[in-house]
Amino acid sequence: MTIHGHTRVDNYYWLNERENTEVIEYLKAENAYADEMMKHTEALQNQLFNEIVGRIKQEDMSVPVKHHGYWYYTRYEEGMEYPLYCRSTDQPPVRTHHVCPPDTEQILLDGYEMSKGYTFFDVGGYSISPDNKLIAYSIDTVSRRQYQIFIKEIATGKMFSEVIQNTSGNMVWANDNKTIFYSVKDESLRPYRIMRHEIGTDPKDDVEVYREDDATFCAFVSKTKSERYILIILESTLTSEIRFIDADHPKDELKIVHKRQHDLLYGVGHYGDYFYILTNADGAKNYKLMRTPVNATEKEHWEEVIAHCEDVLIEDFDLFSEFLVIEERSKGLVNLRVMSWDGKMDYYINFGESAYTVETSANPEFETYLLRYVYTSMTTPASVYQYDMRAKTAELLKRQEIVGGFEPSEYVTERLYAPAKDGVMVPISLVYKKGLVKNCDNPLLLFGYGSYGNSVDAYFSTARLSMLERGFVWAIAHIRGGEEMGRWWYEDGKLLKKKNTFTDFIACAEYLVNQGFTNSKKMFAMGGSAGGLLVGAVANMAPQLFRGIIAQVPFVDVVTTMLDDTIPLTTGEYDEWGNPNEKEYYDYILSYSPYDNVEAKDYPAMLVTTGLQDSQVQYWEPAKWVAKLRELKTDNNPLYLKTEMNFGHGGASGRFEPYKEVAMEYAFMLDLLEK
Repeated sequence: MTIHGHTRVDNYYWLNERENTEVIEYLKAENAYADEMMKHTEALQNQLFNEIVGRIKQEDMSVPVKHHGYWYYTRYEEGMEYPLYCRSTDQPPVRTHHVCPPDTEQILLDGYEMSKGYTFFDVGGYSISPDNKLIAYSIDTVSRRQYQIFIKEIATGKMFSEVIQNTSGNMVWANDNKTIFYSVKDESLRPYRIMRHEIGTDPKDDVEVYREDDATFCAFVSKTKSERYILIILESTLTSEIRFIDADHPKDELKIVHKRQHDLLYGVGHYGDYFYILTNADGAKNYKLMRTPVNATEKEHWEEVIAHCEDVLIEDFDLFSEFLVIEERSKGLVNLRVMSWDGKMDYYINFGESAYTVETSANPEFETYLLRYVYTSMTTPASVYQYDMRAKTAELLKRQEIVGGFEPSEYVTERLYAPAKDGVMVPISLVYKKGLVKNCDNPLLLFGYGSYGNSVDAYFSTARLSMLERGFVWAIAHIRGGEEMGRWWYEDGKLLKKKNTFTDFIACAEYLVNQGFTNSKKMFAMGGSAGGLLVGAVANMAPQLFRGIIAQVPFVDVVTTMLDDTIPLTTGEYDEWGNPNEKEYYDYILSYSPYDNVEAKDYPAMLVTTGLQDSQVQYWEPAKWVAKLRELKTDNNPLYLKTEMNFGHGGASGRFEPYKEVAMEYAFMLDLLEK
């Protein structure tokens, strides 16, 4: 492959042929090899799987959310992989040991029954008509994130005849109870058309409301919390544009909030006579909140509600009749700020831990002073709170139950800062069993992501307890490329600064060794998707630091993928990685792309996972990477490729099945420590 006067030879390009029987047999052979080489760990894998699943409450229910007179919730019955999606006119209890659905319960969707006959099953989403009579829902049974939309009458269970194909999975109702809007995908699986469908008609007759011809943009549909407006959201990495229509008049022409302008991002909410706009306009890197009259939406009419701050990133906002709630990120942690519209109250909710995750939960009701939020930390299971914004009091509605018991005081969580190559301090969140001695001899797992501005916060994991009980330290590196420390943190880890992501991770690993937590013979790295790119690049740059690497669905053939605009996601990600059709970006991406930089040298032990149906990172990227590593690496360390032949980017579906892969990953690490 030649471009910019430079030629690359890809000896494993033939693996790109998904329909080729030789490719399928090759992947099966790799699976058989991995199974045989890890056969001696089967008992350990089963033990780990049973431990993990054994902590999960079999009969369980989510916290009910009230909307339009009904309480909506999901619940699981004993042994069920998939939930029942339910609603009731009575509020179901959530504190009882056994789930007791009320007499007025209606089962909207029976995930368990619907999943029968499929190796993969996913409900992409559902939406209830404004009159509460109909449900539209989307299903993926292939794991390619191409959803079919179905429509059902709730009272009778009668299915409408039409099935809408190849959608992104989200849909919204107009207020006439007969019209839905949805987005369709193109050949590269990019959502690019917004369609309007009338219930009872042939989808072939659906009306195209909007078509996005710019291949770097995706098109989605949403509805404001006020339910007054349907939003057509057009997004690229650095630019957004929103069009809207009155939900009472679904056949009206679309109006535009503000026409797209490169490097201008904005999101919209509605309250009263105004649109509220979260935006990076006019150099507000950490965003500011504006508002504008609904009938005068162009940028010149925007007025400031909350100013931009250099030290505080505004991540989101929610509108209530009495209050405005802001999600802010400061010094790597999320804070919830509550402001009353009358100006008498402006305060932050206090959470009291040094490393945690919090986000507003489902809050569909506008006329309420009660805020739902979810709180978790590395020692606190996911906890749903209801917060009285008037009285400033929090009520715990439900905390994730750990079957067999869990005592937070038996574990320690810390927030450390590692000096990066350029002097920047990189946060690390970690958790370990109380009494651990920092004698440089503890096994440690370092996890990272560092792309798209996605922040990986300190969160609780029931599965992780199996490793903590076996003496592991679990660490999360909050590296550049995420937004943990603000928008600049993201921008300092993308495009021509992408290598900061990798060197930050290496700096965190070295710091943990220097602080006595572990050593290079007992340290492991883990990352998935773009995090797989991270650990793949680190494997080339600093292989001596790690005993083993787990690369989940890794994005490792960056140059080839970013040069192929027929592959899903490619065109929409030029602003993230750069467009290698331009020589500057080609040279830079080539300098770190894991597949292109495999060398004849020693590598850590590696477990690489992928899915044949993966629509985000094509299976051939990890397959080719492993093949090239086999060819060139000079060590005798294990190298396994496991391909899920029926699944895609997210792995197996269901409540318990995904933990089989987790158990395999844990067993891989524990087995290496025994050698």
